[in-house]
Amino acid sequence: MTEANDPLAGFGVVYFGNAWNAENRTSSHHVALRLAQRMPVLYVESPGLRRVQASGSDFKRALRKLAQTLRRPREVAPGLWHCTVPQLPFRRVPGIERLNRWFGRFAVRRALRVLPARRLLSWFVVPHPGFMAGTLGEALCVYYCIDDYAAHPGVDSALIGERDAQLSQRADLLFVAPPALLDAKRALNPRTVAAPHGVDVALFALAADSATPIASGAADLPHPVIGYIGSLHEWIDLELLEYLARARPQWSFLLVGHAAVPVDALRALPNVRLVGAQPYAQLPQWARAFDAAIIPYRLNRQVANANPLKLREYLATGKPVVSVHNAEIEKFARWVRIVDGHPAFLAALDAALAEDSPQAARERMATVADQTWDRRVTEVLGHVQAALTHQHS
Repeated sequence: MTEANDPLAGFGVVYFGNAWNAENRTSSHHVALRLAQRMPVLYVESPGLRRVQASGSDFKRALRKLAQTLRRPREVAPGLWHCTVPQLPFRRVPGIERLNRWFGRFAVRRALRVLPARRLLSWFVVPHPGFMAGTLGEALCVYYCIDDYAAHPGVDSALIGERDAQLSQRADLLFVAPPALLDAKRALNPRTVAAPHGVDVALFALAADSATPIASGAADLPHPVIGYIGSLHEWIDLELLEYLARARPQWSFLLVGHAAVPVDALRALPNVRLVGAQPYAQLPQWARAFDAAIIPYRLNRQVANANPLKLREYLATGKPVVSVHNAEIEKFARWVRIVDGHPAFLAALDAALAEDSPQAARERMATVADQTWDRRVTEVLGHVQAALTHQHS
């Protein structure tokens, strides 16, 4: 497409996302990187989703984020600049909300000077900076909703839910990743589009390649190896993991990710190995050790309304998958064993190990082969282009 007939020619994006250096590569990161291949992007890291605690660590974190705000945006990838615009978390204190709004707009407008673009799109992946929607001179406002943010532990649920609803209504285009949220979002905004997650197919397929080395931290594990990739947070069923490990002491359980909650009971089990956060590009080396992969979520509101990235990443490795129920996971019921309860989860793992085959692995990989992040972003940008064209028709 030539610049003359490309509706996105001359545009830049101001992109409000979560922590750029977070351990987990979320859809926020994947989408931003691919947008930057089409147009310049200013990635505005937007802390402030958590409810503040009266602690020294929260105060120090706020000071650190404020100091980052004073720095010039830095280029973290070709065509993608990063800056931090924190919000003071004491939102219930009179005057703080007004100060946050003033400071947020001031800091973003100052940072936008790095973008070599004539026109602007605003793109929100988190709801709490949504008060800036429509105030930056943007031609179009996009809200790419990837989660039920008000259901996250440690947040001000009422306030985040209110911000999420306001931004959902305000957006010119609303993309929704979790299928369980679609109906509610369409009731708020008729310009709502389902946007399932993508997957880095080429990267995770390396786990099925015999030339890929097993990570040194897993090479000595006795098989079968049951693997999990992701943070250990409040929404992970640690009791399920302990149950599985105790029920099958001859198996190895490899947990790859940061432990954000106490895991002493798991760490004490001789057949459980916690290796902490690992670089994203090296995850296939850890998955190479897996004989099966698991999604051991607690069944709560957050999980019911989630669209787990790891689902497609696991399938792209070819490994058999056992999971709890979730609307998005159930779309893949032909290739994923979905169960309720600890004994059923164990039985499903037994069956997954016993019945796996090279043909089954190929089928799992094939089912997500066309669901790449490149394709997803191309589809999303098609809707953005259509909206811009419609504006000028």
